Amino acid sequence: MERKRILTGDRPTGPLHLGHYVGSVANRVQLQDQYDTFIIIADVQALTTNFDQPERLRQDVLNVAMDNIACGVDPEKATIFVQSMVPAIAELTVIFANLVTVQQLLHNPTIKTEARQYNFEESMPYGFLGYPVSQAADILFCRAHLVPVGEDQAPHIELTRKIARKFNAIYAPVFPEPEQILNPRLIGLDGNAKMSKSLGNAIYLSDTPAEVKRKVGTAVTDPARIHPTDPGHPEVCVVYAYHQTFNRDEVSEIEARCRAGKIGCVPCKGRLTEVLIRFLEPIRERRAELERNPDLVWDILQKGTARARAEGERTMALVREAVQINYFPMPGKDR
Repeated sequence: MERKRILTGDRPTGPLHLGHYVGSVANRVQLQDQYDTFIIIADVQALTTNFDQPERLRQDVLNVAMDNIACGVDPEKATIFVQSMVPAIAELTVIFANLVTVQQLLHNPTIKTEARQYNFEESMPYGFLGYPVSQAADILFCRAHLVPVGEDQAPHIELTRKIARKFNAIYAPVFPEPEQILNPRLIGLDGNAKMSKSLGNAIYLSDTPAEVKRKVGTAVTDPARIHPTDPGHPEVCVVYAYHQTFNRDEVSEIEARCRAGKIGCVPCKGRLTEVLIRFLEPIRERRAELERNPDLVWDILQKGTARARAEGERTMALVREAVQINYFPMPGKDR
């Protein structure tokens, strides 16, 4: 590889929101010029929590692809692909499963947190418990060196490093031990630590101006402020946190006026609404163009997936040789 390789991506469980943009998409747009970038649309992982709604997957895959491209991901620079269409990932998942204990998975803090969120504590599907192993295969099938993640995903990257290290020690030095790039996080409109579709506290990249206005109106502000002239505490205000991210030119002035009781929550939300509508407008316009031409998006996904399949087969040739399961040539494999 001439350049280091990055693996990043999204679970297709609906359209992307501002939390995705701040936490991953903006970063991958910047990094695509510096690294060989693979962007996975992890549809198999989406089934770990939505296995009973497979009819949603096709549109959700399309939504995630459109949102990425609308935000500036360039298919000429980055490889966007669909997880389920790359056989090497499934094959690697099976091999990696032998290198991980059930205890390691059960003690994974992200698994614990999400199990509570999806009410899986008493009856956990095997696919959900094992998805960190699948995620390791997502990362290592293309022998990625770097993985941009949020803080909550850091345990998965550490497990991936352990799997790579153990495989290399037992069999042969096939895999790099990928390093994480820690992405920032945008809190939810309700003050929750994370903006999330499942928590209903998100502003989507495809939201209309009216939807943005309505959602900003629900954002949690300083609970101690009763009157607009009361001195505010912007450090506890969701609206101020969004100004810090999307309105940096005015945020210092807004903070000073808030603390002095010279701007109320309603006009502060109004200004944030204007800023977000202006920020989302070009993304929404590009997305609308893609919605009118879905065949173009599917063509991008097909080409990206073909490249991912070929890269996966190169990796699996090394893995089969290392594990000594290359008994004879396998017809029909990608070359």
